[in-house]
Amino acid sequence: MFYHLLFPLKAYFSPFNVFRYITFRSFAAILTALIISLIVGPYCIRKLKELQVGQFIREDGPQSHFSKAGTPTMGGLMIIFSCLVSTLLWADLRNPYIWLLIGVTLSFGLVGFLDDYRKVIKKQNQGLTGREKLLGQTFIALVAAFWLYFLPGFKHTLTIPFFEGVRPDLSWGFIPLAVLVIVGTANAVNLTDGLDGLAIGPVTIASVFYAIFAYLAGNAIVARYLKITFVPGVGELTVFLGAVVGAGIGFLWFNSYPAQVFMGDVGALALGGVLGTAALATKQEILLVLVGGLFVVEALSVILQVSFFKVTNGRRIFRMAPIHHHFELKGWPEPKVIVRFWIIAIVLGILSLSTLKLR
Repeated sequence: MFYHLLFPLKAYFSPFNVFRYITFRSFAAILTALIISLIVGPYCIRKLKELQVGQFIREDGPQSHFSKAGTPTMGGLMIIFSCLVSTLLWADLRNPYIWLLIGVTLSFGLVGFLDDYRKVIKKQNQGLTGREKLLGQTFIALVAAFWLYFLPGFKHTLTIPFFEGVRPDLSWGFIPLAVLVIVGTANAVNLTDGLDGLAIGPVTIASVFYAIFAYLAGNAIVARYLKITFVPGVGELTVFLGAVVGAGIGFLWFNSYPAQVFMGDVGALALGGVLGTAALATKQEILLVLVGGLFVVEALSVILQVSFFKVTNGRRIFRMAPIHHHFELKGWPEPKVIVRFWIIAIVLGILSLSTLKLR
């Protein structure tokens, strides 16, 4: 909105020319989303308490979590609101990538909201069935995949890290890959959301690095220099992802240990869907395995635990899955698990950035 209202006035007042720069609007989006989060946070938490939207704790979960029962959940609504308002204020709303991520955020957020809502109404830690959630997520991911596929100027190639010029054209194979990336990332982030601040920290960190990737991929000169795929218009996603960063930091103010509010599925699924879609749009799909390596490990720990349990008739690899609970049961204090996982996320992000020149 500010871009469309103020940038045309540059002819009368030259300082308004600053609105043309993605970097300026991205930093403005970060600060705006952060301020909005800090303002609406107390109101949101108070309303969730009044509506008795409290978290239910798994009976088979760590005993240290039982004291968290009743903590307001669905705080992801605060993240979505802050992110979208900031984006609408600072982004170029003519850009199709912006509307794609807005649609993904709202759609995955809706699936998460329905899941959280059913948990609260039924007073049990289940919600939507696995089939219902998967169908909803797959449909949304299919729409996003076709949106990207038919977007003018968008290439259906796959970027292979470390190999210069190796970019196989997937053609229609891009569609199932896109669905796998989006749905897989959304659920991996959701599985990571088990400790105070554990998920929002790595999500914010990953958003920082994908904002960098978006800016680089959207600049023809820089993309040519780094020998990465140039994606016309994708640089504007830097503003959206900046808003995610600001909203994430603002939410962390209330979600840090001991948490005053949890994001719930409404936040985790929305943020995961955003990261998966951003990875596809910037042509850094495979690199998501490294940037979001923490989410990958969390999801794999669940898959391995369940598979091993079934094959061996009750034996386990970890004391509890996802793997953050394993470290809790080994005696690590919750804040130690959280901060160490954040450190891992930062290191993985830095490593992913370094791959841009290792070709």
